[in-house]
Amino acid sequence: MLRLDDVASHDELFDWTGRLLDQVIRPLARGETAHCSPYDWRSRRFGPPRPLPPAPVILVEGVGAGRRALRPYLALLLWMALPREESWSRGRARDGEEQREFWDGWTRAERAHFAGDPTRPFAHLLVRQCGEGYEVVPGPAGTAESPPPLTHGDQP
Repeated sequence: MLRLDDVASHDELFDWTGRLLDQVIRPLARGETAHCSPYDWRSRRFGPPRPLPPAPVILVEGVGAGRRALRPYLALLLWMALPREESWSRGRARDGEEQREFWDGWTRAERAHFAGDPTRPFAHLLVRQCGEGYEVVPGPAGTAESPPPLTHGDQP
């Protein structure tokens, strides 16, 4: 799994596509181990590179994973159907007062990102949190059919 929180930074909340393609997507597409330097949000710097070996499926988690430039590389796009205010509230609670200023800038940046490059309309599946667990339903780009299974023989 790759968390986009490891790819983004304070200076590049959404301007990290080139780094993701160069460090992760292209090496994996060639069947090579990728190396990503995770960002430390408290020290505000990138750490040492960590390997991400090729695998039949790699989950890329985070805001911006379904952006236009990355969609050609995605086998399936899931959208977590959660109101913005609730997700922002969870983030603020997770990060505490120390990151309050960050969250003020984040909300503006996220709105601008999705205004120029929406993701939800391209989601194959929507994931909704229920009272207990989650519900997965077809998304705007999906159908009632199940997506094809991915196996070790499929290309990245």
